[in-house]
Amino acid sequence: MAKIPATAVAASGLIGGYGVARWTKKRPLGGVALAAAGSLAAYEWNRQAGPRAAAGLTVAYVAAFAGSHPLAKKVGAWPAVFAVAGGVAAASWAVTQRGANT
Repeated sequence: MAKIPATAVAASGLIGGYGVARWTKKRPLGGVALAAAGSLAAYEWNRQAGPRAAAGLTVAYVAAFAGSHPLAKKVGAWPAVFAVAGGVAAASWAVTQRGANT
């Protein structure tokens, strides 16, 4: 089975969670998608870079979700979601690549 990088899972979780909530008009369903992707990403972060890195990236994931709400009031919903997803992806890539190169 092909392996999907945690970076892609985390970014997709933020984007997909919002998309599911918006299109189904059921916010809890979007939260399930967000949490499922976040859990899978955290598992991979732990495996690739260790528990401290996984904890830090999980906090960043949750903070990105929370931070997208006030950002959306300034730039719009989709731009905010894409911005925070990009930020989490960049942080994930930097941490997991550092761990892979040591």
